[in-house]
Amino acid sequence: MTAALLPPGELDTLWFQVGGTLCNLACEHCFISCSPENESLPLMTLAEIEPYLAEAEALGVKEYYLTGGEPFIVKELEAIVARILRQGPVSVLTNGTLVTQARAARYAQIAAAVPYTLEFRVSIDGFDAASNDAIRGAGSFEKAMRGVAALVERGFLPIITATQVWEPERDGEVVGGFFRELRARGYARPRLKILPRLKIGAEEKRTGGYAAEERITPEMMEGYDAAQLLCHSARMVSRRGVHVCPILVEDPRGFLGRSLARSMVPYPLEAQACYTCYLYGAICSNASSRVAADAAGY
Repeated sequence: MTAALLPPGELDTLWFQVGGTLCNLACEHCFISCSPENESLPLMTLAEIEPYLAEAEALGVKEYYLTGGEPFIVKELEAIVARILRQGPVSVLTNGTLVTQARAARYAQIAAAVPYTLEFRVSIDGFDAASNDAIRGAGSFEKAMRGVAALVERGFLPIITATQVWEPERDGEVVGGFFRELRARGYARPRLKILPRLKIGAEEKRTGGYAAEERITPEMMEGYDAAQLLCHSARMVSRRGVHVCPILVEDPRGFLGRSLARSMVPYPLEAQACYTCYLYGAICSNASSRVAADAAGY
């Protein structure tokens, strides 16, 4: 089957896989299969990031995301965040379990000293311990909620991201439960982003992968707004080099070399995970495609 070809736009967004594939949790639905044992992608250092920051500045990159694995296991994370914040806004994607009061205070100090914004996205997949911990491991819910509370106390408004591991007919119940629980813990106006499941990595083993027909065809791209796809205007950098997006960071088809400028070429949307991005759009960005930040009625 001929793959749909996505023409590149301008490089607006740059991601760094600072946490590699190492994580203090081993979530059953992780599309990269991150865990305390997975070292297929190593942690990144500030020295390794610097050349890409210089190239990104020359190319006019407007915002930066730090992910993993779990970024908070990176010893240099504070220095990395402080450095990138001199160049543009930064979002840190975390499971929240390693965010302490002391760490939240230090990041508040870092953010106060620069003109750009610092965001945190905290992954929690259920509004109570029973539902979340079944996916993310025993005790992870309370640890993540303490992390959220620490960030809120320091003036941050973390985006809570929840993968839809529940049945679609429970959407209202789950969203309402999240808002009530977060408000009860001191987060007055919580921000919530619901993510679709990406049926690769650990999630493929948990529930099965994509059906054969779940893929993008050239006909599907006719008249489609390419800006809805992250790979149109973003790239991911790991210790190996440049990848087309955060989702395909372990897929050899997603590796594009070591130059950001040379990575902005037409890209074949042949991976089946691309189909999920096609359906939902704005999966990886902070934009909320499914739940408004101020969900009225909850």
